[in-house]
Amino acid sequence: MADFSGMDYLNSYFSTGAFVCAKDNVMTASWGFVGCMWGKKCVIVPIRDSRYTKKLLDESTSFTVSIPANGTMSKALGICGSKSGRDMDKWEAAELEKQSAKEVEGNVVKGCEHYFECVIRQVVPMNSFEGIEKWYATGDKHNFYIGEVVAEY
Repeated sequence: MADFSGMDYLNSYFSTGAFVCAKDNVMTASWGFVGCMWGKKCVIVPIRDSRYTKKLLDESTSFTVSIPANGTMSKALGICGSKSGRDMDKWEAAELEKQSAKEVEGNVVKGCEHYFECVIRQVVPMNSFEGIEKWYATGDKHNFYIGEVVAEY
């Protein structure tokens, strides 16, 4: 069983926003989950069907999550959460610096407080959840990308 002692941040990381990197794209996730599944540390990131990041994740085997210190990087989080990597280089626009991930292919956002590198283990579409229609008036639902944490620092 994975040891989660000292992990007082569980499910609190996404409250201020986190950067999710897939291939050479970075986006802001404003909610997600960190915890234990199948005896392993996991991160679950919800990505909408329409997002460019979904296309890149579907072509990948991994992703990274970079957690800035509380109250920092708000301008970059705003840019990466409101612009599409289809149309621009968000790294440049948000003035973010890439740092090579340690265990998976790709990057993390340099200068963040905490990092998760994850291997994609499962993708669960929201189409089977009942009673959520009021949150998805356009039908653009999320998919849950379940990543096994292979590096954390």
